[in-house]
Amino acid sequence: MPPKARITREMVIEAGLNIVRKEGAEALNVRRVASELDCSTQPVMYHYKTVGELKADVYAAADGFHTNYLMNPDESTADPRLSIGMRYIRFANEEKHLFRFLFQSGKFRNADLRDLIYSDELAPLIQAICGQTGLSGEQAREAFETLFVCVHGAASILANNEMEFDEAYYVRMLGNTFNGMVSVLKGEEKK
Repeated sequence: MPPKARITREMVIEAGLNIVRKEGAEALNVRRVASELDCSTQPVMYHYKTVGELKADVYAAADGFHTNYLMNPDESTADPRLSIGMRYIRFANEEKHLFRFLFQSGKFRNADLRDLIYSDELAPLIQAICGQTGLSGEQAREAFETLFVCVHGAASILANNEMEFDEAYYVRMLGNTFNGMVSVLKGEEKK
């Protein structure tokens, strides 16, 4: 009789990620992961003593999946400054459960939007906006903050509703928002 396949921690995380993608975070539990792996709960519990630990690792995997999705080159958006925003919106439309798990599950409770805007991870994007627009670092952050709220709002609407995704509409909306902010901020410079 051949030995049973060993269930690795990576296999458990991948199964958990697949469950969240297909069914939502509320379906993620030890029994459901074991079912996905076609095993008993024992191998899952060997790697994870609590469901909270499992959810934390699945969240990290989902975050990595989301980051990879955002950073994939996208030639379909004419304005490269808007391509990450469009990918964020597309992600919410295509991966509704994952979007809700990442951004609407209370993970950012008591966080401040300014913490994101001033994070080290965002610095290269802010510098690129400065180079493309001639805005100062503070102005670029303000423009990004406004664009981010617009992008996240659109993404949330798509992730939580059965609405039609109209790419041209969102490209125009993001372009108008970003270009409008740049114009306003440059106009303030002249005063």
